[in-house]
Amino acid sequence: MPLIVIPQVIRALRISFKKLCFINSLWIALVGFSLQAQLSDDAQISIITCDAGQELYSSFGHSAFRVQDSANGINWVYNYGTFDFNTPNFYYKFAKGKLLYSLRVSTFSDFLFTYELENRWVKEQILKLNAKERNDLFRFLENNRKPENRDYKYDFLFDNCATKLPQILKKVLGDNLEYHGEHLKNQLTFRDLIHQNLLTNSWSSFGIDLALGSVIDREAASEEYMFLPKYVMLQMQNTTLAANPLILRERSVLDYSDKRFNYNFGLTPLFWLLLLLLFTLSISYIDLRNGTRSRWLDFFLFLITGSAGLLIFFLWFLTDHSSTANNFNILWAFPFNIAACYFLLRKDRIPKWMGKYILGLLVLMTITLILWIFQIQQFSPLISVVFATLGFRYALLYRYFTNSKPSL
Repeated sequence: MPLIVIPQVIRALRISFKKLCFINSLWIALVGFSLQAQLSDDAQISIITCDAGQELYSSFGHSAFRVQDSANGINWVYNYGTFDFNTPNFYYKFAKGKLLYSLRVSTFSDFLFTYELENRWVKEQILKLNAKERNDLFRFLENNRKPENRDYKYDFLFDNCATKLPQILKKVLGDNLEYHGEHLKNQLTFRDLIHQNLLTNSWSSFGIDLALGSVIDREAASEEYMFLPKYVMLQMQNTTLAANPLILRERSVLDYSDKRFNYNFGLTPLFWLLLLLLFTLSISYIDLRNGTRSRWLDFFLFLITGSAGLLIFFLWFLTDHSSTANNFNILWAFPFNIAACYFLLRKDRIPKWMGKYILGLLVLMTITLILWIFQIQQFSPLISVVFATLGFRYALLYRYFTNSKPSL
C-alpha cells in the first residue's frame, strides 16, 4: 500500500469508529428507554477494574460498573471517568479544578478496545445481588446517566471514577453493606498510595510531589484508599452485604501479566538535575576563582524557581483543587525569584538588599528541610539534588554580594 494512502485509511477508520460508537450510544439510549430500567432475573452487575497505563492520566488504572442482561441485549459499561474536550475554556477549567467529569455508557466491547490496544489487564468482580438490589442499582445508574444528572465536579482524591463505585453501592444498598478494613496491614498516607503507582525517578512523580501539598501527607482511612481503582477491587473482596460476601466470583477479562515499561535514564529528572548540579558547581568554581558572577546562570536558576513558585501559589490559592493546599515547596521555589532574576541579569546597579534576599532564601531552604525532617510534608527525594544546586549557588552569591558594593 502506498504510504500516501495510509493516513487516509487511518482517518477513514477513525471516522467509521466514531460513527459506530455514536450508533451504539444511540442504540443503548433507545433500548434503555424501552426497558424502563428493568432487568431480567438472569442479569448480572459487576465491577470492572483496569490496569494502569504508561501515560500520567492512566497511571492509576480505572474502575467502572458493568451491567449484563442477555435477555434484554444489554452488555453495557457505566464509566464515570469521562470528560468533554470541547468544553468551553477546557484548559482553564482543568487548571482551576472546575472541570466537570461525566458518566458515559458504552458497550463492553467498545470499552475494552483501548485496553486491548495498550496491553492492559482488565478484571471483573460479579456482585452477589438479588433481583431487587440489581434493579435498584440499575435504576440508579440509568437515572444518573440523564443529561441533568451525569456531570460531577472531579476531585482527584475524593470524587473520581473509582470513589464513585463504593459511594453508589453504599447509597443504593444501605447499611446492609459493610466495608471491612482488615486487609489493610499498614496505614499509609495519600502520598504513599499515589507513589505506589509511579516510579520515583519519573517526571510524573516529581511533578506530583511538586504540585501537591502537605494535605496529602495525612494517613488515609481504610475507605479513603478507594480513590485508587486497585483498592476498590481489594475492598470489594473484603465487603459484606447482609453479612455475606459481596463478590459472587471474579475473573480476568484481559490478562497481560508480562507487560513491560520502557526506562531510559537519560530522559529522567534525576539525570537532568544531576547535570544541572555539575554544571552549576563547575561555573561557580570558575566564578569563585575569578571573582566574577555568571549572570545568565543566576537568571536561569531564579527564573525556574520563581516560575515553579508562581505555579504552586496558583494551585494553592487560586484553584478548587483540594490536594494542592498547604504546599511548602513554595519556600524553596520562591515566587519572588521571578522578579529577582531581572536584577541578577544586570551587570551593575545591583540593589543593596540583594545580599539579604539571598540570605533569606537560604533560611527558607533550611525551614523546608526542617519540615521534611519532622514529616510535616514529604518532598520528592529528587529535591535533595535541587537543594544542593541552589544551596551552593546561593552561598556563593551571598558571599559575592556582601563583599561587593551594590549601587542601588
